[in-house]
Amino acid sequence: MQKYIALLILVIPGIIAGLGIKWMRDAVFGELVPQLQFIWLQFFLGFIFFVFGVIFIGGYILHREKKNKRAQEHFMKKNNTKKNDKS
Repeated sequence: MQKYIALLILVIPGIIAGLGIKWMRDAVFGELVPQLQFIWLQFFLGFIFFVFGVIFIGGYILHREKKNKRAQEHFMKKNNTKKNDKS
């Protein structure tokens, strides 16, 4: 069951990113989506959807790689700086 939930977590942002690419492409070629009134708004929303989808999927994959200790050392480092106590 967990694998199906994980698949849904990745598929939904993937569909949103794909919709964003489609809206940007349509805006470049001048085809307006009926729900939107301006081409520039369609392109902007498409860009936002695309960026959201890519960042979400990338963050999810990075989280899984960190959890399985397969990420690069740069991403595995934690900020363990100690404060200088003058007490």
